[in-house]
Amino acid sequence: MLAGWVVVLALAVVASMTLGGDYGVDFATPGSESKAAAQTLAAEYGGRSDESVDIVYASSEGSVTGKAVTGPVDEMLSEAGKLEGLTGGMTTADAGVSPDGRTAVVSVPLDRLPDSVPPQTGASLSSLAEGLTTSSQTVAVGGADVGQVAEAGASSELIGIAVAALVLLVTFGGVIAAGLPLFTALFAVGVTVMLSAVMAAVLDTPDWAVQVAVMIGLGVGIDYALLILTRYRTALAEGRSPHAATVESMSTAGRSVVIAGATVVISMLGLFLMGLPYLYGVALAASLAVLVVLAANLTLLPAMLGFAGHRVNRLRIPGLGRVAPDPDRTRAARWARGVQRRPKLALVASLALLLAMTAPLTGIRFGFPDAGNEAATSTTRVAYDLVSEGFGPGTNGPLFAVVDTPDAASQERLTALTAQLEQVPGVKTVGEPQPSPSGTTTMVPITPTTSPQDDATVKLIERLRDGPLAGSGLGVDLGGATAATVDQSSTTASRLPLFIGGVIGLSFLLLLVAFRAPVVAVKAGVLNLLSIGAAYGVVSLVAEGGRAGQLIGIDTDLPVPPFIPVMMFAVLFGLSMDYEVFLMSRIKEELTKGGDARMAVVAAVARTAKVITAAALIMVAVFAAFALSPEVFLKLIGVGLATAILVDATIVRMILVPAIMELLGDKAWWTPRWLKRLVPEVNLEGGAPQPSVT
Repeated sequence: MLAGWVVVLALAVVASMTLGGDYGVDFATPGSESKAAAQTLAAEYGGRSDESVDIVYASSEGSVTGKAVTGPVDEMLSEAGKLEGLTGGMTTADAGVSPDGRTAVVSVPLDRLPDSVPPQTGASLSSLAEGLTTSSQTVAVGGADVGQVAEAGASSELIGIAVAALVLLVTFGGVIAAGLPLFTALFAVGVTVMLSAVMAAVLDTPDWAVQVAVMIGLGVGIDYALLILTRYRTALAEGRSPHAATVESMSTAGRSVVIAGATVVISMLGLFLMGLPYLYGVALAASLAVLVVLAANLTLLPAMLGFAGHRVNRLRIPGLGRVAPDPDRTRAARWARGVQRRPKLALVASLALLLAMTAPLTGIRFGFPDAGNEAATSTTRVAYDLVSEGFGPGTNGPLFAVVDTPDAASQERLTALTAQLEQVPGVKTVGEPQPSPSGTTTMVPITPTTSPQDDATVKLIERLRDGPLAGSGLGVDLGGATAATVDQSSTTASRLPLFIGGVIGLSFLLLLVAFRAPVVAVKAGVLNLLSIGAAYGVVSLVAEGGRAGQLIGIDTDLPVPPFIPVMMFAVLFGLSMDYEVFLMSRIKEELTKGGDARMAVVAAVARTAKVITAAALIMVAVFAAFALSPEVFLKLIGVGLATAILVDATIVRMILVPAIMELLGDKAWWTPRWLKRLVPEVNLEGGAPQPSVT
């Protein structure tokens, strides 16, 4: 089996090197007005994108129009025109100069989607700008993101692996036992990364999809191996042979892992319901990671246990990994009994706390944070600040009205429309109309008075579309990066209920098959929604800035990108369900053994508390590390995911589940007779099938 996996990894590496494609995706919303505007620009203006890279230069000693300033900048623009992804021919003669003459900006249009511009282009531009910056002159690069996000996640992954190794050492107390989950997860993730490159050759996939896949693969891979290995070591401690211990661990924990992994895959594939193509590659990459990790835990890990045998407990670290002689006397068992003594109080207090955490969600504002939220020393932030000070904040997010002008009559209506646009509140300037080479299309630049992430800019876009553009009698599409954000937010909001409903519905069916208990399946879905709601609330609170936001470097009120709640739900619903499956399958196992629903909950909590706590610590560390990233959207995702896992492993699993199961008693496992005939017996607890409680 080990040799087979080595062959699989080798074939994956070869396939990646020979068949691998480039990462890149169109983030535009299909069927939207901004998407139509971008397509028209590309068709009528020689492949021009509706986004550009801004070369901003400013002088502290005088005008920027002098030859001493423009000469070196022209040389930079000449070099920039040779870089892949940028159109050439731009000079300082095309620059816009601020009223005080101290700041100028040259917008260099892209010839492709921003996500398809090679990272080397961005690095080269930054290097060129740094070379021209002196004590009296500043040159910076802003505008479209040209692909520098991928580097931010690398340190986060390393931090996650380091913390995981530490937690595993503390949990198992031995190097061999701690190393097996890491080995299995890293082996599977290596195969996933290679296969993801092959997938990028046939499907548009953003580069950050690999980061998501690695993050999820490491998390679930270590968690699943942790669960299986814990059952294996427990069986060894009870006197079973290595072979019998492996059979028991795979018959119990292994089956739970299959259900938990299937739930994660369902959650990720639910992203297809959003109708946003750039999420398809993310969904498939993450699903691929989970499937490969599942395969490794069901085949590679048992093979490694076959090699290890009793030696799995060797190379122990003194004082760590102690196993309680009687789990029913542990603190976790005493805690569960305490919750059972006052289940109603525990239920009400927990729900009140979760609702309080969810409350900030009512003030959430969707949109994309602009460069003004980045680190003050980054070149994009410097460029943003220079443009805002010299021209006004709206210059950082220009809009484009793409107008059909096939004849003289339409040209006359365009002149009237331009005059109307100048009178719309919120419009700072309307640029000179730019006809396409064919003359059948005209692009009109529109500069708002407010920044791209300002609510007023969103209202301006709505005002333009519903007012002068709609009543012009012309075929007009309003585009630009800010307009694309508005369109994506609208589409996300309209499809989010379908996505959430689809994921919950399919997960309910899966849990119904796993436990054959409708009440347990419904409870799992409701509790997961409570955890995710609390995470949404914390993300909203952090995004508002203030003391909470300042803890992770957010000091201004910023909008939440619309894809973040979607990604969070897909990831968290699946991962949180892992803990639900782990705990509930153990409760059912104890119930099958003893027949007492109350004692089964205590026994299950006592026997899973350590492993779930360890798994949660690993997850929280991996996700929280992303909050240290300089990228705002990674900060928000990291905070949200870490919060949800922490809430799920503490409030939900240690308080709400014992309280609810105590109140329900045997009724939690009630199964209608007709359902028993329809649903197969999966038997997660292992052994011979047992009759359900009716």
